[in-house]
Amino acid sequence: MRITALTDPDRSPTSHRLAWLAEDEAGHPLGSAFLRLPTAAGRDHLGELTLAVHPADRRAGVGSALLAQVVAAAGAEQRRCVIAQVEEGSPGDAFLADRGFGRAATLEYARLALDSESPTVVHGPADYQLLHWDGMVSDELAEAFVAARSAMDDMPIGEADFGRVVWDVPRMRAAADAVAARGELLCTMAAVETASGEFVGFTELVLAGDGTGDAQHYGTAVRPEHRGRGIARWLKAAQIETVRAEFPRLAGLLTDTAEENAAMRRVNAALGYRTTHRTHLYQLDPS
Repeated sequence: MRITALTDPDRSPTSHRLAWLAEDEAGHPLGSAFLRLPTAAGRDHLGELTLAVHPADRRAGVGSALLAQVVAAAGAEQRRCVIAQVEEGSPGDAFLADRGFGRAATLEYARLALDSESPTVVHGPADYQLLHWDGMVSDELAEAFVAARSAMDDMPIGEADFGRVVWDVPRMRAAADAVAARGELLCTMAAVETASGEFVGFTELVLAGDGTGDAQHYGTAVRPEHRGRGIARWLKAAQIETVRAEFPRLAGLLTDTAEENAAMRRVNAALGYRTTHRTHLYQLDPS
């Protein structure tokens, strides 16, 4: 077996990847590993691992050899932790646990079938209003909206050391552009306090450009001082009804929520989302 470091062209303003390929003597691929290195402020301590070995070649040391390369590179890049996500009960679950990774968090994945009869009409507080847009928020609202993204800062995620994403308008625009470059559509529903005009919460959804298949929630959050008033449920319910009307061929909505985030899991259950599977986040200090 030989392991070759590869050059990965997938480089963005906020991250890049290191890559390795494991091959046998005849040059047949056995497995691969990627280490994504965020470069944005607040996340430049982190490495995100993706590792795969062909089922026929497992238990022969391929995964361990690839992992050794990743851990060494993370240390050389002065990353204080490496995080990997694996499905509960999968071979990767046992693999990481046996190699020094600690389980840092558990995520619950759920899906809402849009052909279901689950009621999604929810009335929000009288002193708030909703705004909806597709793609990047308008220039005149961008500065006000980016301030609301801080509502994600205290989102519970177990012991996982993801750091804090520092948002500004250029970063928000780059994220919207990345979605559009993939041929997908970013849909945002936001809540505004009527008296102050301030954004207090939002929920984002990304769907295929042709409006088919399942769409993926990218985030839902409400500022701490406005919680406890049903705004998160109101936002998601309004988003559901909006995409049902605008994209009648859309099949379902997908979401993932940390096990510790009981409030959001209750919102999802009340709106008709049903659990599909769970994953674990494992974390390793490469030093």
